Amino acid sequence: MSATIRWGLQRLMRTQTKAFLRLTDHSQTTVLSFRGFLRHPETGATYFSVRNLSIQTQDTPNPRSLKFLPGKPVLGSGTLDFPSPSSAGSSSLARDLFEIEGVKSVFFGPDFITVTKTDEDVEWTAIKRHVLDAISKFFESGDPITTGAVHHESSLSEDDDDIVSMIKELLDTRIRPTVQEDGGDVIFKGFENGTVKLKLVGSCTGCPSSTVTLKNGIQNMLQFYIPEVDNVEQVEDEVDEINAKVFEEVERKLQD
Repeated sequence: MSATIRWGLQRLMRTQTKAFLRLTDHSQTTVLSFRGFLRHPETGATYFSVRNLSIQTQDTPNPRSLKFLPGKPVLGSGTLDFPSPSSAGSSSLARDLFEIEGVKSVFFGPDFITVTKTDEDVEWTAIKRHVLDAISKFFESGDPITTGAVHHESSLSEDDDDIVSMIKELLDTRIRPTVQEDGGDVIFKGFENGTVKLKLVGSCTGCPSSTVTLKNGIQNMLQFYIPEVDNVEQVEDEVDEINAKVFEEVERKLQD
């Protein structure tokens, strides 16, 4: 039954061309040159080499977040959110990025890295330069991007009822790819009494337009295809709430 509903849903979605979610298309490319010396083991001659890595930077709807595209896979598939330095233990790259003054959070996508700064008053100029340097050095090192678990798409389960299956299908095929284009992600957290519970991460966290995206974008789309959906609600994990409170307390003390 669920397979039949999913097939019908996909067919209906392909006929619907109305744009529910916005995309960002402001980008620039930075070419970094890596200079190195190679010494011949027998003659002792030294050779000079130069190699380029093109890293594209892209604006997001969140003025505090910037998306970096190294032109090669980051996670390959799935996403990974680092809302604070304490959460970055599984990734050397995330730890290096948090050492940059002004960086508040880090987010990895399939082929991009989103960096969010602490405040709009902090200039991107210095942060961007250090982020580009950290990313380039990481890809030169050959280290694994993470040793921890990666959040993959909301995999359909045999235990899901028809409505939950349709919600996950829409999130995975139509909504998450668009949100990831803007440097973020949306994670399904449950469906109860007509309310879909979602967690927004990456550039979506603290974004001024996140409420508009949630209500005018995601909620409208889900309601269009699934009449049983009455509302969409943003939720946070308990650890995220604790991290947010700690960060606010630190900011308050620094301002005093």
